[in-house]
Amino acid sequence: MSNVQTVKAIYEAFGKGDVPFILSCLDENVDWEKWDDNYAQQAGVPYMRHIKGRDGVVNFFGEVAKLGVKGFEVLAIMEGENKIAVHFTISTENFDEDEIHLWTFNDEGKITGFRHYLDTAKHIAVAEKVRSSAAS
Repeated sequence: MSNVQTVKAIYEAFGKGDVPFILSCLDENVDWEKWDDNYAQQAGVPYMRHIKGRDGVVNFFGEVAKLGVKGFEVLAIMEGENKIAVHFTISTENFDEDEIHLWTFNDEGKITGFRHYLDTAKHIAVAEKVRSSAAS
């Protein structure tokens, strides 16, 4: 399977809630949301945490499930060397977002890195709203 085919299959699996399939595409030492300086991470947005290793990515999908995803759409897929960029929209109970997802692959076709490029201010505000309503 090509890297583009793998990414397409991942979004299909996401739509079905098939997290085990997505995990099977990841290198066991995947760097998920690895940033040197990311405001959403600094503000504690739970689904933007850096995760090292495939087993920890399960927590990411648990946090995303809490958002109440109503729908999503892949608008475009772009390929360059060992990277795939996906223009993606998502609608949740708390926000609608237009994002870029960046997938990095190794020579064996396993995903070694993943990042969201999104409106960090929006996600920080939503995380704070959710935290304060949970504290009430």
